[in-house]
Amino acid sequence: MRFEGNLSSWNDERGFGYIEPRLGGEQVFVHVSAWPRNSGRPQLHQQLSFEVELTNKGKRAKNIQLAHARHVQQTSERTNNAQWGTATLFVLPLFLIAYAVIAIVWKPPIWIAVAYAVLSLVTFFAYAIDKSAATRGSWRISEQTLHALALFGGWPGALVAQQVLRHKSTKQEFRSVFWATVFINIVALVFISTPLKQLLDLG
Repeated sequence: MRFEGNLSSWNDERGFGYIEPRLGGEQVFVHVSAWPRNSGRPQLHQQLSFEVELTNKGKRAKNIQLAHARHVQQTSERTNNAQWGTATLFVLPLFLIAYAVIAIVWKPPIWIAVAYAVLSLVTFFAYAIDKSAATRGSWRISEQTLHALALFGGWPGALVAQQVLRHKSTKQEFRSVFWATVFINIVALVFISTPLKQLLDLG
């Protein structure tokens, strides 16, 4: 979750200052090590975009971007997000059709469908909680946990959450791992449902 604000104070000798969030609230500490490279020295009242991390001393800004650079990135993100949303519209219906075929042909146990529904609901709420925590700057649900929920069958709920909540829908590294969990889950579903699994059990 990114925030916007301006650099309200800066100590050039000591290399730190404070950002005043645009939406109000307490100022956020920023160290020069978090400043974007090749962007010059920090200047008072610069418009910034930043993320927040919690330390034992309070809130601290990270992944800072200047306003112009952020505008360019947002344009790119909107394009990627539109493409991502289009792909998602096809994935869920195709999965429902595929599952219906599997259910008719191989008759998998009913608990599999129940597990998909329950885990999808749990995963959706996990995304919602994580986004809320990101907005408040509090402790987050780890990406490993979100991926584990997707892997065990919650990925349809994750896809819906990514589009409805606009959370975790543009981070390329996260998306790559997420789609890997979707692929593994579908392969496991086919294996559990097919006669091959039944033959292996008999053997």
